Amino acid sequence: MEKKSVMKKITGSREALLAIVLIVLFVIITAINPSFLTPKSLMDMLKNNAVTMVMSLGMLCVMLVGGIDISIMSTLALSGMSIGMLLKYGHITSTLLAFIIAMAIGIACGLVVGLVISRANVPPIIATMGFMYIYRAMGYLVSHGGEWASAAALGDFKNFATSTFLGINKVIWVIIICYVVFFFFMKWTRTGRRIYAVGSNASAAQVSGINAKNINLLVYVIMGVLTAIAGLIVTTRLGSGQPSAGLNFEMDCITASVVGGTSMSGGRGKVMGTVVGVLLLTVLTNGMTLVGMNTYWQQVLKGVIIVVSVLADTRGAYSARTAHPFQRNGAPFRFKLSKAQQVD
Repeated sequence: MEKKSVMKKITGSREALLAIVLIVLFVIITAINPSFLTPKSLMDMLKNNAVTMVMSLGMLCVMLVGGIDISIMSTLALSGMSIGMLLKYGHITSTLLAFIIAMAIGIACGLVVGLVISRANVPPIIATMGFMYIYRAMGYLVSHGGEWASAAALGDFKNFATSTFLGINKVIWVIIICYVVFFFFMKWTRTGRRIYAVGSNASAAQVSGINAKNINLLVYVIMGVLTAIAGLIVTTRLGSGQPSAGLNFEMDCITASVVGGTSMSGGRGKVMGTVVGVLLLTVLTNGMTLVGMNTYWQQVLKGVIIVVSVLADTRGAYSARTAHPFQRNGAPFRFKLSKAQQVD
């Protein structure tokens, strides 16, 4: 009976099923190439996919409230290029200051996007599409029309991606810190719970005293901060600041979040699911490259994964509504009468 209960828990948890698939992929790819599972290979894999891993956390927040952000790679390019030019012309030299300025740029970008969406009620896909072009163009303007900040111009900052702390690459430390902070933030803080509440039922959340507009604004600011951090990771990893950085890679973060169990309609998604989703796509991509699969077929497979994940999410949401017609995204409507409305 206990075994049956354990099996039911495993099959009922998307994160557990994804973890099993991830383990199976590790076993298969390691059987093909034993060097795949070495510590160096794993560290390189994490470092090379750090951008997706960090930005997927922001996409989790945005999608939890039923939003989406396709301007992220333009924000990434703008923040990375801005820091690259500041370093190139000697306006700053400190790596810490570079991160602070980049995050300030990310906050500003996210704030503007969030205000347009939360206050002007512009659909997220339309608003972020517009800012995708605006921020990308601003990146080129900052670069004086396409000028690069080369490795020599970046000074000591370019060494951030190759240096270690306690034997672990500093880029991986950034990933670890982001996930630890977000796990705590989403699970144990009042604001984290409010993000889930707004995504589950914005009207009910508003009635219960939560400012849904502010929460919608906040998630885009969070997305901006994480995107700026990712922009610096790209700059230091490539050893150059480029206004074209991250072009056409917006879907990777969305794919990782959806595969990890984040609902497109909001209200459902976990940090653990996101990290497993990112790792699954990372291992799958590396595995496809290892067996020599054509790049275009890799894109086809990613597209199929997105469609299947969305279909699974839609089916799960439909089943929840059928079982509990007075719920949205698994969250019940809660009505509370005031003392004046209560009748003996």
